[in-house]
Amino acid sequence: MASPMRNLLTDPDRYLQSFRLFLERSTEHQSMREFVERQLPGVIASIGNGKSTINVLSVGGGAGEMDLQILSKIRDRYPGVTINNDVIEPSADQISKYKERVAQASNLENIKFTWHKETAYEYESRMNAVKKTKKWDFIHMIQMLYYVKDVPATIRYFHSLLESQAKLLIILVSENSGWETLWKKYSSYFPLEDLCSYVCSGDLSRMLDSAGLKYQLYELPSHMDITSCFIEGDKDGELLLDFLTETLDFAKTAPPELKHQLIEELRKPGCSESRDGKVFFNNNLGVIVIEP
Repeated sequence: MASPMRNLLTDPDRYLQSFRLFLERSTEHQSMREFVERQLPGVIASIGNGKSTINVLSVGGGAGEMDLQILSKIRDRYPGVTINNDVIEPSADQISKYKERVAQASNLENIKFTWHKETAYEYESRMNAVKKTKKWDFIHMIQMLYYVKDVPATIRYFHSLLESQAKLLIILVSENSGWETLWKKYSSYFPLEDLCSYVCSGDLSRMLDSAGLKYQLYELPSHMDITSCFIEGDKDGELLLDFLTETLDFAKTAPPELKHQLIEELRKPGCSESRDGKVFFNNNLGVIVIEP
């Protein structure tokens, strides 16, 4: 009998709901903001040397919250320089939120925004079709590599678009996170349906090593409060379980034994730690900065 389990991405509204709750319950964006404040200035120190225009490409820019933080650091480092910021993002809803964010922000006079409603693969195909290769001074991919069909090919393509002083910045889950434990053990039970794949900072390092590319790796501590996942029937808990397993209505459609095992796994030290009566999932991130 076919499993009733379906991939979370088959219901974009439910996915966005679970994603927003994840951001609310986790320190993901705080950890990234800290990196942007402390480490990014060093990363971008020479990307715009001698240039009057800096070209930035955001791959999977989402609603733009992190993009605007990154752009403000580039603007601070290169005052008065024009920044062309192109965004690749397949979700119309996310693009519309991004545009709202830009409309409400100040200090964006020197920044020009262009949005492309497409996936990374569609962007690559479109560029190849018109035989265009635009070069970029800074490319970033934040938490999006899980949704590409061929990770090494995607990295190769965007790496080939770097200018000589440029950097490619990638943020994804760390191999020292609860995601690594959970997905290595259970992803074969989840209905990935070719819509997403599991990749962590360790996998990416190995790919880059085998391709002979130079990179720097940073570890960002982060956690997520998943206490509600252990309360039967809790709506937020069910949404977070959907997000953790990439499964639509996991609590209702997963076989009872799988649900029981997974919830037990989430309590264990490999995934989470308990503090003050709450359970915090290890959401550590890896940041990889690749040289041209």
